[in-house]
Formats: sequence, structure tokens, C-alpha cells
Amino acid sequence: VQLVESGGGLVQAGGSLRLSCAASGSTFSNHGAGWFRQAPGKERELIARISRGGTITHAADSVKGRFTITRDNARNTVYLKMNSLKPEDTAVYYCAAARTYMTYNLAGKYDYWGQGTQVTVSS
Repeated sequence: VQLVESGGGLVQAGGSLRLSCAASGSTFSNHGAGWFRQAPGKERELIARISRGGTITHAADSVKGRFTITRDNARNTVYLKMNSLKPEDTAVYYCAAARTYMTYNLAGKYDYWGQGTQVTVSS
């Protein structure tokens, strides 16, 4: 599975962005997926994950109520809608897919990764 993220950029605090992750190379609906982020000097952390059918989602407490993960398997794409952005949301955001239908909280459990897209939130 190859993953390519897009949609990052510079936004003011309180603003919104939508990240996209386009998948290729496999039947994407067979794979659980997630979004992670990594800020300088920090570990990569789970932001949200979504089941292969898109019916089961989980978001980290730090973004719950502000970020929403969805997927469109017909387009082989996973999305992360980010609202009410804060300066502490500044990081490189990565899309990840598991080898199976499972989803996980730990980055090490995912088998496929995109190259990342930078999100910078100014105060």
C-alpha cells in the first residue's frame, strides 16, 4: 500500500484544514487506517483511527470534538478534518494503514506510512 498525504499548510489559530491521504496498491477497504502526528522533539502520537468500513472511529482526547476522521473507500482516501486549530497542533501529520482490517493506538503496529504533511498553526 502506498500512501500520499496532502492538505497541510499554515493556518491561524481557530482555523480549519482538511488533510487527505490517497492510497494505492491494494484494496484499501481491507485495511484499518489512522492519522498520527509528530512535533519536533516529541514521539509520534495517534490522532485518530478508523475501521476499514469507516463505521468505527477513535480520536485522541487532545483532539476529540475538534478533529474528525472519515474515509471514502470508493476513492481510496482517508480524511482528517481539523477544526478550531491551536498552536499546539503544529506538527508533521502522517497517514498510516495496517496490514489487516485492525486498527491500533501504537505507531509500531502500522505497516504502511505516508511521507507526512506539515501543519503549522500560528497564534
